[in-house]
Amino acid sequence: MTIPEQEVLNSYLSSVFKIEDITLGDPNGEFIVRYRGKLTLDSVEAFDRLVALLRPHELMPLFRKSENGGHIILITGKLPDPKPSNILINIGLFLLTVISVIWTGMSYTDPEILAGATSDLQMYWLSILHGGLPFAVSLLGILLAHEFGHYLMTRRHHTAATLPYFIPFPTLLGTMGAVIVWKELPRNKRILFDVGIAGPLAGLVVAIPVVIVGLLGSKIGQIIPSPGGFLEGNSLVYLLAKFAVFGQLLPAPASYGVVTPLLYWIRYFFTGLPVPTNGIDVLISPVAMAGWAGLLVTSLNLIPIGQLDGGHVMSVLYGKKLKYAMPVILVLMGILGFFWNGWWLWVALLLFFGRQSAEPLDQITDLDQRRLTLAYFMILVFILVFIPVPLISLG
Repeated sequence: MTIPEQEVLNSYLSSVFKIEDITLGDPNGEFIVRYRGKLTLDSVEAFDRLVALLRPHELMPLFRKSENGGHIILITGKLPDPKPSNILINIGLFLLTVISVIWTGMSYTDPEILAGATSDLQMYWLSILHGGLPFAVSLLGILLAHEFGHYLMTRRHHTAATLPYFIPFPTLLGTMGAVIVWKELPRNKRILFDVGIAGPLAGLVVAIPVVIVGLLGSKIGQIIPSPGGFLEGNSLVYLLAKFAVFGQLLPAPASYGVVTPLLYWIRYFFTGLPVPTNGIDVLISPVAMAGWAGLLVTSLNLIPIGQLDGGHVMSVLYGKKLKYAMPVILVLMGILGFFWNGWWLWVALLLFFGRQSAEPLDQITDLDQRRLTLAYFMILVFILVFIPVPLISLG
């Protein structure tokens, strides 16, 4: 960088920043120039102004907070332009997921409906019509709302991201959900927060009515041990939804034994034990199963760690302090793994792939009061939808 260029750069910074010291860096290193001082404008306005001023020079500002409460602006080279996506991949994965989810939903068809079938072909089509399609439409409706909540919020904030990539997985749910991928870093914490909460909120708006409608189409029956059978776990929301529809807490054990009902439910909620064999529970319809799965997906996404939606919320609230919470969260998940071993897989995935949340370009801009209120509301939502033991084996 030549001296005239340095003077021009200084003039740009002076228009939004009270400069206290300047450090020249390496064009190939972390920064080209580092400025320490204090912003003289609102941080959002200052960042947008500097981006516009520096764009012709193919430079980019990064806003950081200093430990003494001041501000740091790093001038770096322009970030690469977002690369175009191949939408055919999104479409192909979605179609495979539709097939996978329909196939899975067929297994949730009410046996009484299939009892009247006169041939294997008729049984096959009855399974699709009464199990596969209702389950697929309901579950994919929730997942589409969730992922497009994220995607449309990135569009609102003019931040490049891919369309959702659905993940077919023909087991319990027929899918491992979907993801969108940021093509560029979010400009500030507010955008990261908005995109992070838009998915869970949009998904819940669809999931809760699906749960209610599905439960209204379900019935109560006896819990009978069976190889490969399972009970779906409870969140507070799901437990209350069953109570609202059926007027009792389910699954109801045949006997509470020597403990009080309150102690029984606290133990069962967090451990799934004792399995309420010969008690009664909702024999949930495919639609109710899809709604429950939507609540499960929401709860998993709201785990306050790493690249998950909950991790984005907590990172903008607590920043680097969140690293102290991560070991505690992983240990708690590991303990829950003794009651549902799927948690151990989640611990492994988070350790290897999801330990850090995205870092915005502007880390000076904090959440406004409205977003702070929403952030604490999302913590409450996580508590209400979290399922400590998602699956309880009846085998």
